Amino acid sequence: MPAKKISAEVKRRAKKIRLLLMDVDGTLTNGTVCLQGFPDGSVAEMKVFNAHDGAGVKLASIVGLRSGVITGRNSPALTQRAREMGVKFVFQGQARKTSAYEEILKRAGVRDEEVAYLGDDLPDLPLLGRAGLAVAVGDAAVEVKRAAHYVTRANGGEGAARELVELILKAQGRWEESIPKALA
Repeated sequence: MPAKKISAEVKRRAKKIRLLLMDVDGTLTNGTVCLQGFPDGSVAEMKVFNAHDGAGVKLASIVGLRSGVITGRNSPALTQRAREMGVKFVFQGQARKTSAYEEILKRAGVRDEEVAYLGDDLPDLPLLGRAGLAVAVGDAAVEVKRAAHYVTRANGGEGAARELVELILKAQGRWEESIPKALA
């Protein structure tokens, strides 16, 4: 698939990014929620993450681009995956995401214009409205796409986060130097 044309405005915004924040269900996953019930009444959740997204977010961490997730659900699977990807800020169980966003900005010492936010659905709109680079996954809700500065070619859970990491690092002139630092 040929690369998507990136506007000068999106490149300008991407050059300023120091922090990548993401929703989880529908962005780092395809949005499917898998719940397994057991005879004792307990329930376990399974999430499916894309390896390309993981490699991209991990590479971002290696080259100093910090990342975080803000999600409405609580999931031990996410806790594990975030650790594997080098995600610094993990906020789960956030029905409204704004307070978590503000806390992360405070801890990271960044301003709105230095944040890229990747989202897919209506709860992401307040953060997309604040982020310096608002990004919707390819299969996001129409309202989210309208609010975004950029819409990925990839759908949620299918490489959208990786696409965003590449966009940011390329706009910053850091992609080529990042490639040899990629780890398995």
